Amino acid sequence: MKKTKTNSLQKWLPFIKILDNGIILLKDFSYIKILKVTPINYNLKSNLEKEAILNSYKLFLKTCDFNIQILIQSTKKDLSKNISNIRKKENENEKIKKLSEKYINYIQELNNNKKVSSKNFYILIKNSPINNKEKYNLEKEKIIINNLNEQFFKIKECLYRCENNVQEVENKNETIEILYKFYNIK
Repeated sequence: MKKTKTNSLQKWLPFIKILDNGIILLKDFSYIKILKVTPINYNLKSNLEKEAILNSYKLFLKTCDFNIQILIQSTKKDLSKNISNIRKKENENEKIKKLSEKYINYIQELNNNKKVSSKNFYILIKNSPINNKEKYNLEKEKIIINNLNEQFFKIKECLYRCENNVQEVENKNETIEILYKFYNIK
């Protein structure tokens, strides 16, 4: 009887580990820092504001002379709390009960059709991999992390001009949650 060798999930994933500060170490010894962006509602802006935002965004793209990737995660909303709140507010009045039921059916239908979702926006900053001739060491890691932090502040400043809020993902658990959602698309 032959033994079949099964590949583990760790061999398939492109990273070695996630550091305590949330930075990901890839197998090619490059690092990725994740930034969470809270966007503005562009459609609510005046034409003059829209033009200023677009110009600021162009400046952002020109100043990013390093590797970035924009990631948008869309997740279906859990409306169970909303529905239970509606049911709690129903009273003995039959008209209100009927309206509540119609409204609950409506929002459930929207949710089932994936029209109700939340979106999370991320920017991934990646440094160049360490050259194979160079040895990996803790000192190089500190330098790379400092460079990633400088790039974070550059992005934060540029996107702030576009009225966006940018925060760094700075702990291991939050990074794991983002990766889990990315790899487990429903």
